[in-house]
Amino acid sequence: MKDPAAVASAPPVRGYRLAAATGLHKGDRPYQQDQVMMMTHPRAPGCVLGVVADGMGGRSGGRKASDQVLMTARQLFSRYKPGRDEAVHVLRQLLEDANTVIKLTAISSEQEPHSTLAAFLMNPEGDCAWIHAGDSRIYHFRRGELIKRTKDHSYVQVLVDRGEISEDEANIHPQGNILLGCLGMKSTPPPVDIHFVPKLEPDDLLLACSDGLWHYFRPEEMGRVLAEQTPRAAAELLVAEARRRACGTGDNISLAILKLESLPEPEDN
Repeated sequence: MKDPAAVASAPPVRGYRLAAATGLHKGDRPYQQDQVMMMTHPRAPGCVLGVVADGMGGRSGGRKASDQVLMTARQLFSRYKPGRDEAVHVLRQLLEDANTVIKLTAISSEQEPHSTLAAFLMNPEGDCAWIHAGDSRIYHFRRGELIKRTKDHSYVQVLVDRGEISEDEANIHPQGNILLGCLGMKSTPPPVDIHFVPKLEPDDLLLACSDGLWHYFRPEEMGRVLAEQTPRAAAELLVAEARRRACGTGDNISLAILKLESLPEPEDN
């Protein structure tokens, strides 16, 4: 396992400080196609971008696709100016530009690379936007309770929405790996699924992760671990438990955690 890398905490902003970590593990696969990134803005303290990309399309094709998602994210975030640019617009551009680059790679290399995308962008004032395509997810927890999560662009999610199967049944469905939307598909444009949070609060937490992680946990399990542990410790615990529950059949794992840790109340003089 690659040790989760803690991101430097930003200066205190309105009653909280930011703490973050990433984790990456190849699971029981022979090679790693997931990629994960957490970046603090070079000129705007308190502005953070988290990205998870789960590549598909053979050993080199899948990794190339997820690499291109991260490359595109770095380029766009380096030019992003909070207060002038819209986070939603940047995330939409990330999806569109990465999709174009992946499709061009498919033409030039005669491969069929694809990638999921799960990305969130938090501004210094505490507002946050996220975007996703495929079955990599973003979870928003508050003090361990699930506030919202993304909905997968997958065949089994359609069955769940229709009431034909439950969430638990979807996890063991034989067609659970069929995606209806992601980056790099030839005939179908990627879904543009965006969510905006006007104000994150102290004790809020965002988790972006690939299906190699979330497949093995109920949301309340993850929420409890994330609330009780530091981001680094939570990443290590979740990856280790996913590996144990996979019983030798685990997929690549990637996750990015951003936690708004409450500052202690000032003491009265």
